[in-house]
Amino acid sequence: MNIKENLKYAKTHEWVRVDGDYAYIGISDFAQSELGDIVYVDVPTLGEKLSSGDVFATIEAVKTVSDAYLPISGEVIEFNEALATNPELINKDPYGEGWIVKVKMTNPAELDNLLSADDYKAAIM
Repeated sequence: MNIKENLKYAKTHEWVRVDGDYAYIGISDFAQSELGDIVYVDVPTLGEKLSSGDVFATIEAVKTVSDAYLPISGEVIEFNEALATNPELINKDPYGEGWIVKVKMTNPAELDNLLSADDYKAAIM
């Protein structure tokens, strides 16, 4: 199981990579492996200000559909357009090319509520 040390994780299996006032968000390697082959990603929240825990995307796999929850509050300012034509990037590279949204954080202190890589690993094992 691939768990990146430089990221923060939510108990709902989303990851956060901070870049200044912004955060890139996707789903963990564990989550994508549980979903299976991802065929579609819908992000109807582009341009919206959301709170931590709000649904920001729906991820459709061959056998199931799952919501993705925002781990930190902020405005969804960008959708990874590559996923529109290649949603399988989440399966191939969940922490790199498979990121889902970029968010302008409104409360960076919420990062302290997220799990470290070690804590996340303990939670899923």
